[in-house]
Amino acid sequence: MLRIAVPNKGVLSEPAAEMLAESGYRQRRSTKDLAVFDPENDTEFFYLRPRDIAVYVAAGTLDVGITGRDMLLETAPADGEGPAAVEVMPLGFGHSSFRFASPVESGIERVDQLAGKRIATAYPVLLQRFLDDAGISAGVVKLDGAVETACRLGVADAVCDVVETGTTLRAAGLHIIGDPVLSSEAVLVRREGAEEIPAVAQLRRRLRGVLVARQYVMLDYDCPNELLEKATAMTPGIEGPTVSPLQTPGWSAVRAMVSRTETNRVMDELWDLGARAILVTSIHASRV
Repeated sequence: MLRIAVPNKGVLSEPAAEMLAESGYRQRRSTKDLAVFDPENDTEFFYLRPRDIAVYVAAGTLDVGITGRDMLLETAPADGEGPAAVEVMPLGFGHSSFRFASPVESGIERVDQLAGKRIATAYPVLLQRFLDDAGISAGVVKLDGAVETACRLGVADAVCDVVETGTTLRAAGLHIIGDPVLSSEAVLVRREGAEEIPAVAQLRRRLRGVLVARQYVMLDYDCPNELLEKATAMTPGIEGPTVSPLQTPGWSAVRAMVSRTETNRVMDELWDLGARAILVTSIHASRV
């Protein structure tokens, strides 16, 4: 039986459950459910705190889990100090960045100016690792939440926090310093060195199929044969478009996958070229 850890709460919880449901797995009906068995797929889901998921997977208690890259790295043990979980594949949601910020009036404009300062964070391991690699000596103030208020309350000179847009930091009178320390998103993780069992390989194929279905649409159009070469160059598909002759002499039907974000531009270009009956349909699942 496959055992999977899923975030119980937070920004990753609902998107993770939606992606698993789209992949054909049964999910819980109530947020009060902490475990769900899916008999059709012989899979059991455990709904845990996102920060704990990598710990359970690293210990081998659970086969795989979905968590944030930031939380995976935050809970990773130091080299040689125990088993670790590793990233298997990114899942395309929950994007955020780990960034420094300081009060606008502080005069701190560069990361190297943080030397000797107090930096508040909910991710002390990630922060200390970055400071060590950058050769910056600074104090790390560990907080469990509301990091953006640390400077106003006088416990820190700057903060390092995971943000999506930075709006919360700006509202607290802070400005972002330098480039992101880390870019994060939801990831599938498993125990380092663990052999991939068939059920995990199937899970990855299903998740990848959902990602493809979300990123692409199916485009169908009719095209004069003399324009086929130019038209198919606009719609190369994944492994090549499907071209079939129409009953109307001199015309062919073309079907290809195109990027969802490029759909309208491609449709306009095909129309201007001379293609007609251009149709777009969503892809609900795929194996590519």
